[in-house]
Amino acid sequence: MSVDAILRTEFPAGYTVFFGADGKVIMTPQGFEHSHTIKSLQMDSLALGRHAKTTSDVCLDFPADENSAPDFAILREDAQKQGKRYSFEDVLLIAEVVSVSSARRDYDDCTAKYGRYSIPVYVIVDPYAGEVVVHTEPTGTGYITARTHKYGTGKLPIELADGRTYPLDLDELPMPEPEGR
Repeated sequence: MSVDAILRTEFPAGYTVFFGADGKVIMTPQGFEHSHTIKSLQMDSLALGRHAKTTSDVCLDFPADENSAPDFAILREDAQKQGKRYSFEDVLLIAEVVSVSSARRDYDDCTAKYGRYSIPVYVIVDPYAGEVVVHTEPTGTGYITARTHKYGTGKLPIELADGRTYPLDLDELPMPEPEGR
């Protein structure tokens, strides 16, 4: 399936769609905690300014058709669309929220991919472990530095490559609710 065909496809509401480099399209239902966590990340980005360039579940161009639609991304203020989308070169921070079906991809595949493309900061938000892992210093195979921070430990200032600070509020990240009857 071509990138243009994918962009014109309407996927069912309530699903997150992942595109693998091998051409696979993976659809997974988005849970309440996942959606609520992305909302928290967005709310914290207001500290960067009301019109800061951020995206959620929006396709970004990467080389070799490895395009991604990360759960949350912060772009450079001077980022310009190239065609219909922004490029990975415009990204300052990417955050992925772990779900039961995405843990391996978020912890392993995305860490390698985002490091390979020199995304300055990659954040894994894991509601099930109640922690956030902040990766910095990208390399060709991942990241040199990974620091883990527990939920409920206050505001975590994350330095962006353009000198701004993204204040991730670890007290406001939602924990998964117990399953009902």
